[in-house]
Amino acid sequence: MSTNLCRPAPAVLETKVKMSDPFLDDAESAGLRQRLTDLSAALQSLHKAMLDSERVSYEQSFGRTISPYHFLQLLTTDPWFAWLAPVTHLLADVDALLDAKEPLTVKTVNEFVHKTKTLLTPTETGEGFSRQYDEVLQRDPDVLFAHVTLAKLLRALAAK
Repeated sequence: MSTNLCRPAPAVLETKVKMSDPFLDDAESAGLRQRLTDLSAALQSLHKAMLDSERVSYEQSFGRTISPYHFLQLLTTDPWFAWLAPVTHLLADVDALLDAKEPLTVKTVNEFVHKTKTLLTPTETGEGFSRQYDEVLQRDPDVLFAHVTLAKLLRALAAK
């Protein structure tokens, strides 16, 4: 008995694989990767603007920081900077998604876009991150500019 009789025709096999395969083709996967890469770049710009703004505020209150190493130490240990942690974690999450061996999915990217949009919604009357974020947006035009740029990107990504 020939083994060809037990196999489905190539066209049938190809159709079954495509129908049951949850992964995207290369072009779709590259598009998702680009969406995340664009989001990462915009988040990095916002994060940097926020760090710079908080450094200026800190130095106005406590004096000039000595070196970049001292500033890094302050970022990781001083309560003044603790409110920035959610954005730092968000950046780590997007990097982990981009570095993951598993293929990206539309659902994963959309959930990350939603998570980012939810976190970066400032509130004047809230507490914690959203309130401090509102304060830094009010006082620093560089942070506001980075926020507006990111907000436009999030709207564009959510529309896809």
